[in-house]
Amino acid sequence: MKKAMDWLDSRTGFRGLLHEVLFERIPGGARWRYVWGSTLTFCFAVQVITGIVLWMAYSPSATTAWESVYYIQHEMAGGWILRGIHHFTAQAMHVLLVLHLLQVVIDGAYKAPREVNYWFGVVLMLLTLGLGLTGYLLPWDQKGYGATKVATALMGIAPIVGPALQKLVVGGTDYGHHTLTRFFALHAGVLPALLVVAVAGHVALFRRHGLTAKQPYRKPEGRFWPDQVLMDGVACLAVIAAVLYLTIRHHGAELHAPADPTQPFNAARPEWYFLFLFEFLKLDFLTSWFGHHGELVGAIIVPGILLGMLAAMPLLGNWRLGHRFNVGFLLALLLGALGLTFRSLQSDASNASYHAAVRSAAEASERVVALVKANGGIPPAGAAALLRDDPGSAGPRLFAQHCASCHRYDGHDGQGAVHAEPPSAPDLKGFGSRSWLAGLLEASQITNHAYYGGTKFKEGKMTRYVTTKLPKLHAGNPGALEAMIAAVSAEAALPAQARKDSADAELIERGRVHARETFGCTDCHAFRKPDEEATAPDLTGWGSREWLVGVIADPTHERFYGQRNDRMPSFVKDGRLTGKEAGMLADWLRGDTEPAAVVSRMINAR
Repeated sequence: MKKAMDWLDSRTGFRGLLHEVLFERIPGGARWRYVWGSTLTFCFAVQVITGIVLWMAYSPSATTAWESVYYIQHEMAGGWILRGIHHFTAQAMHVLLVLHLLQVVIDGAYKAPREVNYWFGVVLMLLTLGLGLTGYLLPWDQKGYGATKVATALMGIAPIVGPALQKLVVGGTDYGHHTLTRFFALHAGVLPALLVVAVAGHVALFRRHGLTAKQPYRKPEGRFWPDQVLMDGVACLAVIAAVLYLTIRHHGAELHAPADPTQPFNAARPEWYFLFLFEFLKLDFLTSWFGHHGELVGAIIVPGILLGMLAAMPLLGNWRLGHRFNVGFLLALLLGALGLTFRSLQSDASNASYHAAVRSAAEASERVVALVKANGGIPPAGAAALLRDDPGSAGPRLFAQHCASCHRYDGHDGQGAVHAEPPSAPDLKGFGSRSWLAGLLEASQITNHAYYGGTKFKEGKMTRYVTTKLPKLHAGNPGALEAMIAAVSAEAALPAQARKDSADAELIERGRVHARETFGCTDCHAFRKPDEEATAPDLTGWGSREWLVGVIADPTHERFYGQRNDRMPSFVKDGRLTGKEAGMLADWLRGDTEPAAVVSRMINAR
């Protein structure tokens, strides 16, 4: 072994190089403040290793990217741990970069003859931010897609070159396959290569000039081995421990629903290290001072000036008060970024619409996983196709778009947003169920805004019947109302009530008799047999999928409200919804969204 090592040393001189590195002089001795460079190098090595392994399972195309990340996260052995380490190590690098920059500036390690090495560090910081930005899109989920559209739109406002640069990065005018492949090429090829070159230059210049220690020295001169190596090792261990903790706590990195360019994503936000810029662009003074140029000033000019001042620190440091100015400027810059980040988080914390969008996004993320499992895998059309045809995903969105201007769903718009004004049509949460029908037939409830309070039916025949006649009939026939409600609700055949309806078959049969004979429902409604003289909606199949699709399609049909229809549009008849969309909306309102049942309907429809 010794002969082999001697031969290798004679050809490479590795022993001399190793001795020079390990026994490098450290003025003032080893200190914890010097660990940041080593931890950054360690993090970069972790990123390279985990990135290469992730690359082996990743497929960069608009139809396979999300699917391959899903495989990594949910199917590949240890994949979620690998993704989590890669994701959270990237987060750690941004924190360590700030700490390293602070240490360099406070210690004056940017001064002559180390100016070029400092500029290498600034380049490394920008490359790291670029890696974070480009990596955000690669899962091709809604969050990354939405955030990338915002970031590239800001790029497009740069004077002269902005639009061309945006088109070059996006790969055209639309965000799609070429956008993803270009971001992947930047993230996995161009930027890491530049980072390696910059790190090599940074380390080479560091080796040339040595370590800059803050004076006065606390200790006698020391060596890199063993004290500083031990400190660096402990710091690297602390970093990877924090990364593993976050990885296990969050079960890897989050994966939102597949990107769908046709759907808005109101929960899109940049990663936390870009939040300060996101919040800065929302400040009122940009518009009030600069008008329509405010976005250009906030996104391009001000960050450019600040970056220029950061790069100019070695030159400013030659001024008598330059070092103090540099330290003060950097601290002010960091405090400003922290303040804007905190303001952004506080703003989101009190933003009900944002929280509703976050909940909706989380539900969509969980939903697509459930659908994929129920389907036995991802179909050839991709996971996004499962969501597009899924009533559990499309139903709330369709309700919010087409129904929530009048109706509510448990008090909100179907996606969690609460409107200030009261509804002008019934709340449809639980429509068709016994509890919903019982509320309608309660004299104290029928005129509130959950039922007829905002409609013209508030003063109609049904309301008068429920508030005057029904209580007397109910008092004289104990148990009859409960049976009638069960009978009419059974027409809906709701999945949630299937067992109860089956167990209450005798009660339901009695209720049908009571509906006709005791309560006189058939005086106005048709019920289980045609009635050409009926003047109110048909109760046969009331609340069923077929009935709901019919009323959504055309409420003015004689089977439903006819000429008495109160403002409800004929959504399908007028072309506002397709028959397929009406079916998904009906399924969602009925609670018929169990993944296995949904997938079965999808397969049958193919």
